[in-house]
Amino acid sequence: MEDKVLLDVQGLKTYFHTFKGVVKAVDNVSFSLKEGEILGIVGESGSGKSVTSFSILKLVEAPGVVNADHIMFEGKDLAKISERDMSKIRGKDISMVFQDPMTSLNPLYTIQRQMEEVLILHEPQMNKAQRRARCIELLHAVGIPNPEERLKEYPNQFSGGMRQRVIIAIALATNPKLLIADEPTTALDVTIQEQILKLMKKLVKEHNTSLMLITHDLGVIAEMADYVVVMYAGRVVEKGTASEIFKNPSHPYTIGLMRSKPVVGK
Repeated sequence: MEDKVLLDVQGLKTYFHTFKGVVKAVDNVSFSLKEGEILGIVGESGSGKSVTSFSILKLVEAPGVVNADHIMFEGKDLAKISERDMSKIRGKDISMVFQDPMTSLNPLYTIQRQMEEVLILHEPQMNKAQRRARCIELLHAVGIPNPEERLKEYPNQFSGGMRQRVIIAIALATNPKLLIADEPTTALDVTIQEQILKLMKKLVKEHNTSLMLITHDLGVIAEMADYVVVMYAGRVVEKGTASEIFKNPSHPYTIGLMRSKPVVGK
């Protein structure tokens, strides 16, 4: 039986109307993502990857204007629903891991308080003890030792890799159907990157969550993605399975990206 399509984006356009003219940050982008699949969106900085994810989540603010033929998620067109309805989906059914773990957590609040926020909002039936138990379970799942004690601590008491694990735990708190990870390993060193990527792959497999992974790193895409979308200047220039893209890239930009990756020994 063929996997069900969870997210189908067709004709997505996000234009910023500035005093110098119109900036076409995302220009007629289309792709789909199946249940339990990892979709890699790859391209250089400024290619429109992050704006694509913000557009899906209705997080683009003025002067940005988002239009699409449709953004279908579980039978609902996200392009047409109200902000009130979107706020019920955002954080519950679709979660996002933002780029920088150093700025994604509030330094004034404990880890427990920040983790509980999403549960208070989206799982109101939970009592205080259940929320705490869920937070401990999540920290344990993302590999943070001694979670009962760590919950009481503040972000400055965590390393960059540990903070990113907390961000992933928060994103997974409501068992989302779609997880969007925007450059989740950019601020981390190589060994921590490897741990975070393995963790995300494991969590996706265990929970049958779909993952949209945004990165400029072809090594990450090769290791993680089932399907790849290559973006350049706000447009999709090539898409296909990871093996198709890596074995037989057809667009000059994709070929250039491949050649730009440093090779050990050369």
